[in-house]
Amino acid sequence: MLVSTLTSFSTLADDKVTLELKMKDGDMIPLVLNAPSNKIIRIKVSNIGKGPVEFESTQLIKEKVLAPGASSVIVIAPKKPGTYIFFDDFHLNKPKGQLIVK
Repeated sequence: MLVSTLTSFSTLADDKVTLELKMKDGDMIPLVLNAPSNKIIRIKVSNIGKGPVEFESTQLIKEKVLAPGASSVIVIAPKKPGTYIFFDDFHLNKPKGQLIVK
């Protein structure tokens, strides 16, 4: 039974990928994230700036407000290949980020 449980856990772990994104007063580091298609995408977002930020994507239907120093995880269902735009809704004058799914 233990072997079956470990195999199931290993299979689940293979079905997702974790990416990291830092946001600093409207700047996103990195500006482009790459992920494989058909896997659950987890984006660990950290606000390293002095003011609040808001990760937002109308294409991904996700938004998350973060206070300075805060971190959170955004979970995105498996996506088909394509480019998905995200931005900081509090700093619309800054460049938009891209999640490229291949």
